[in-house]
Amino acid sequence: MTTEEAPPFPFPTDRPWEPAREFAALRALDGIRRVRLPTGDRAWLVTRYEDNRRVLSDPRFSRAAAARAGAPRARRAPLEARSLTTMDPPEHTRLRRVAMRAFTTRRVQALRPGIQRTTDRLLDGLAAAGPGADLVAGLARPLPVAVICQLLGVPAGDHERFGAWTRVYLSVDGRSAEEIEAAAASLKGYLAGLIAEKRRRPTDDLLADLACAPEEERLDEEELLTFGVTLLVAGVETVAHEISGSVLALLRHRDQWELLQKPGVLEKAVEELIRYTPAAVSGGTVRIALEDVELGGVLVRAGEAVLPAVISADRDAAVFDGPDRLDVTRDPNPHIGFGHGPHRCLGAQLARAELGIAVGSLAARFPGLRPAVDVEELEWDLRTMQRGPRALPVVW
Repeated sequence: MTTEEAPPFPFPTDRPWEPAREFAALRALDGIRRVRLPTGDRAWLVTRYEDNRRVLSDPRFSRAAAARAGAPRARRAPLEARSLTTMDPPEHTRLRRVAMRAFTTRRVQALRPGIQRTTDRLLDGLAAAGPGADLVAGLARPLPVAVICQLLGVPAGDHERFGAWTRVYLSVDGRSAEEIEAAAASLKGYLAGLIAEKRRRPTDDLLADLACAPEEERLDEEELLTFGVTLLVAGVETVAHEISGSVLALLRHRDQWELLQKPGVLEKAVEELIRYTPAAVSGGTVRIALEDVELGGVLVRAGEAVLPAVISADRDAAVFDGPDRLDVTRDPNPHIGFGHGPHRCLGAQLARAELGIAVGSLAARFPGLRPAVDVEELEWDLRTMQRGPRALPVVW
């Protein structure tokens, strides 16, 4: 297959605040197209809603196979083979059952007052420094840092260290495999030291709970380390991009921003923002077909890679009325922004809480908030499989 037949993915775009135009074109054609990943490997990109749900739930599309040596992948560094995101049932089921203790409804509800206090403190800081600020530095990034540090029992002062490693770890462009592997090793080394300390002196947090769990419920050392890395990465970078991208979308649709003040709208708005402005450029992770499977009218051969594009699925007009319209009152809203099937995001309820508290509090505190620059002037972080503005200057 020639380069022309397999265009590069992520698709180049001059409008990173929107899904790339190619997604709509592919949905209108056959819905599935071979693309070239940053590693040079090929994958079938899946763009329609129902096809995405199938890939995400059909056991014939394997995450574990994607972690094997030589498998097609999006990032230059090998995947972690003992991670929640790279296991298939039944191994995945066992690990997920233990990990779910981190995100029970009761635990998330217990975190909400702290999330609100942190948000209020950050907004106080913005108000004192105003009437202008950078919302990425002032809210979108420090809020999830504080939340994940509280949840895991990570010293907040250590964020600069693990934040730098995380950004290298997520890179798909401009970093070598050796650099990415070194960042992963640094993250694991940091967590290993923290876990050892918690075993010596147990504390009241998730990492200590998992490290000191009864033997029959305990993760082994590698599983615990990879789970911790996953939480640090997803719990900070993804949520930070989601908050900043959501605020930008709302400010560009003033009528929707003003609707946030109406009773009962915020909960629906959170779901719509996750659908409309996801943090990831695809929203899915590579899977490998374990056997020949017909998908979207295309025969995917055993051993070939498939990449679900949730960002495209959630703009499918076959499912969503006016899919390119931001509508914070949209109901029903069957988006798959948190995935679908056995690998559905464990932290969905926590992410909803952070996004809802951040956006709702910001709109209530600064109803006249507006962008300080045109959207075209914003610089975007485009070197990972996630997307978000590096800074979001606002005034009020």
